[in-house]
Amino acid sequence: MTETAVVPAAAESEEAPARPRLSVIGTGYLGATHAACMAELGFEVLGVDVDPAKIERLARGEVPFHEPGLPELLRAHVASGRLRFTTDVAEAASWADVHFIGVGTPQKVGEAAADLTYVDAAVESLARAIDRDALIVGKSTVPVGTARRLAARVAEIRAAEGLPGEVELAWNPEFLREGYAVKDTLTPDRLVIGTHGPRAELLLRTVYATPLAAGTPWISTDLETAELVKVAANAFLATKISFINAFSEITETVGGDIGTLADAIGHDGRIGRRFLNAGVGFGGGCLPKDIRALQARVSELGLDRTMRFLAEVDDINLRRRDRVVDLAVQVLSAARQGVVRSAPGGARTAPTPAGVQVLNGTRIAVLGVTFKPYSDDVRDSPALDVANRLFTAGAEVAVYDPEGNANAAARFPRLGYVDSLDAALQGAELVLLLTEWDEFRQMDPAAAGELVAQRILIDGRNVLDVDAWGEHGWTVLGLGHRFDPAALNGGRPGDDAQA
Repeated sequence: MTETAVVPAAAESEEAPARPRLSVIGTGYLGATHAACMAELGFEVLGVDVDPAKIERLARGEVPFHEPGLPELLRAHVASGRLRFTTDVAEAASWADVHFIGVGTPQKVGEAAADLTYVDAAVESLARAIDRDALIVGKSTVPVGTARRLAARVAEIRAAEGLPGEVELAWNPEFLREGYAVKDTLTPDRLVIGTHGPRAELLLRTVYATPLAAGTPWISTDLETAELVKVAANAFLATKISFINAFSEITETVGGDIGTLADAIGHDGRIGRRFLNAGVGFGGGCLPKDIRALQARVSELGLDRTMRFLAEVDDINLRRRDRVVDLAVQVLSAARQGVVRSAPGGARTAPTPAGVQVLNGTRIAVLGVTFKPYSDDVRDSPALDVANRLFTAGAEVAVYDPEGNANAAARFPRLGYVDSLDAALQGAELVLLLTEWDEFRQMDPAAAGELVAQRILIDGRNVLDVDAWGEHGWTVLGLGHRFDPAALNGGRPGDDAQA
């Protein structure tokens, strides 16, 4: 196992509880998943949240969001009594040995920096309520320096109030992928632990004994490194995605095959193929806010130039949304004998007046509004943003997502949400595939062609077999590919090449 620090020999005499009791403060996506998975690993767990409605649902074994595999774990361990939920932080403070902090750190309104209100409140509440030896473990993504500040705050509060017991703070960042969070928690690809003492490490080794026994790498380090690992990983992934999308801007202009380009450089062991898929860009509750928060933090540290490139990473990502709207205008214009052409070399933040005229009243099917498949998360979703832009420009938008319609409707209620793929396709003059759900990957081009008014599809994720769809009279346009108006099949019902 990989380690960056070794537990001193003196620590071997210290004993961690054979089976420590755990609390998880915050029962959103991260907290609820962590609580259920710790119960699956054999621990007694108490989940804590300030939202009584959420706690009531969880106590009934109901997951308030979509995450494959989590409902089964939650129901099983609520039924067994191993997993309980409460709104009372004092109950958790007096009962548990280890307290995980899994509350949100959203982007501040009108700013790039992270809002640490919830993290600060959770840690301070525990510091005042714990009356014995305990360990507080942060899992939330925070700016570097937060953990050391909070450790000092815990010590300050407890000294001022004369509270008994030793309370230490550690940081254990999460690396969960939505849609795979249960697997990532039970069988993580690494465990990163930031501590300033052997007692905390020994206790966390007890908590994570099962994945450690299976060979999961253990990285023991200081608080600052543990905080930076998560934001560094997200910044690198965001950069890799925007890198290939920057090249897609070139291939969209001069020609070339962006997929082949990605395959070719991906064979280089120094680069790798993962996250080199050109498309509509990244979104969700982590990557966008984390790269912005990192820029804000390094600016506070006087290191403005250090992460300046992330501003361009963010800008490239947002331009992909512009490109989808722009391409929709181009395609519809060409299909209607060239009402408008896009100026070469630049995406627009909004359609021109002529572009609005093309979109006005056009029925467009939007397939997928979550930021990725196997999730109902629409936070900073490129797909939902594109759908809303098209609607604002006058299009009649029919939105279908297997899991995300309800959350999307809460944000943009004016869009036209339908409850099936067929309903979305019915009468569409243009189809946009924006989230790569299996249901969309596996669409039958012949059956889909019978439903639409015009067989033109923009594949915002480059997941369809263009040639196979072309055999059924479809024009499929992938991002990263040059658009040639003369190549439009003009496919209308009845033009099926195999008919």
